[in-house]
Amino acid sequence: MITTSQITMRFGKVALFEDVSVKFVPGNRYGLIGANGSGKSTFMKILTGQLEQSEGHVTIGHGCTLGYLRQDHSAFDEYSIIDTVYMGNPMLWKLHCEREELYSKEDLTDEENERCGHIEDEFGEAGGYTMETEAATLLTGLGFTEDLFDKNMTVLQGGFKLRVLLAQVLFGKPDILLLDEPTNHLDMESIEWLVDLLTRYEGTLITISHDRFFLNQVCTHIADLDFHEIRMFSGNYDDFTIASLEARELQEKVNKKVEKQAEDLKAFISRFSSNASKAKQATSRKKQLDKLEIKKFKASSRVSPFIRFNPKKRLGNLVIEAEEISKSYDETLFSDFSCTIGPQERVAIIGKNGVGKTTLLNILCKRLESDTGQVKFGETVDIGMFPQDASHLLDPEYTALDWLTRFADSETPEVELRSFMGRMLFRGEDCFKKVGVLSGGEKARLILSKMTMEGGNVLALDEPTNHLDLESIEALNYSLSLFPNTLIFVSHDHRFIATLATRIFEVTSTGIIDYRGTLDEYEAMKKSR
Repeated sequence: MITTSQITMRFGKVALFEDVSVKFVPGNRYGLIGANGSGKSTFMKILTGQLEQSEGHVTIGHGCTLGYLRQDHSAFDEYSIIDTVYMGNPMLWKLHCEREELYSKEDLTDEENERCGHIEDEFGEAGGYTMETEAATLLTGLGFTEDLFDKNMTVLQGGFKLRVLLAQVLFGKPDILLLDEPTNHLDMESIEWLVDLLTRYEGTLITISHDRFFLNQVCTHIADLDFHEIRMFSGNYDDFTIASLEARELQEKVNKKVEKQAEDLKAFISRFSSNASKAKQATSRKKQLDKLEIKKFKASSRVSPFIRFNPKKRLGNLVIEAEEISKSYDETLFSDFSCTIGPQERVAIIGKNGVGKTTLLNILCKRLESDTGQVKFGETVDIGMFPQDASHLLDPEYTALDWLTRFADSETPEVELRSFMGRMLFRGEDCFKKVGVLSGGEKARLILSKMTMEGGNVLALDEPTNHLDLESIEALNYSLSLFPNTLIFVSHDHRFIATLATRIFEVTSTGIIDYRGTLDEYEAMKKSR
């Protein structure tokens, strides 16, 4: 169990949260949610002892072990992948290292010989004889092949390093498990594997995530960081959204009832205050009026951008036609793939990491040449593109306003452009921030702003939800559901795909599967095989 008592965190005079007293109990799995910048990661770092709170204290149950998903991807670069996982159990790792050192020596002292007699018992009791199998199971579930286990961590890119660190914290089997964005860089298959593992976890789990599918499948409770406080809700993310909406609606009804009562009391007092026979009643009504209280709604840190994609020109019947396209780098990604994508189709490109999803999207959008075959556009096609890596588009020396001005109509006044940026949550001085210092979420919203201004009649998006908070994901999801034309996108967000896609391209190691139907229908079809 882990509890906080009157935790306050300030940076200068600004308080992220104040007087937070919450209890996280074993057997429950908590989703810690809140807008970007509300203090979720800060709160989690306080729980782990990485940050010192301004006031209050944290209490961890006696004898409880705590595991935390590290964000320092380069901390274990000098170790092998499987050794990095072993380190998740410090006691076992220490015994393993001592055992390896003893058995590597040709000549042992009497003391070392005696130690050899005891270390096997300690090693076995600590789980040493099953450690390799358990670590391998974790790594395999996260998409690693056995040939990688003994390779150095430096062979991995950031996303795969994060997977090893996730395996590390799971290997330790802690009583309290803290995960900050564990689904980042995971493909759908790995996310589903992690969901299955965590739903069987019996300790206390606290996880930060912007993945609605993950929160719904894993969480038994939602800890909502808003209004500078944490409120606890039973149930998953969908249950939370319903409960919080109902609570607000109930308070609005109570306020309206109080307002009506106040109006009636004021009318009585006004009418009879000068009437001697009614003076006592008027005085009584005045006391009642003074006691009435309309509960004011606190200003939420949770805000949503207003996103709308309005095509500037009509889309014809011919959109994209691909004929026997192929692409290889060191090995073949896919070959001889043909498809015709029509108006109003919503195509989701899915598959494991590294199989070529982004490559396929870029070829279909003529951003990349295929090795064979060709891609044809209809004459009316005008593609609006959201790239996974926008560094080639975003000039770090421009202000956000100046950068976006390049894509606006020349006669658009600055006041109108700033108003538009305000709807995309760039308010006040945010417009004059240098692009180079923007957060990942701000950069994503800037690219979306560019797309809405350009008014493409076909939209192509590559992992658009990666850096967005829940409110922005919901807003983007809704806006794309309203878009009347062709949509092609790469995503690992299960709910995003399930609510939008009418056609699935799954890129596999043996080819591309083209399924005409929704994600739920496609998954049901695969299970029925």
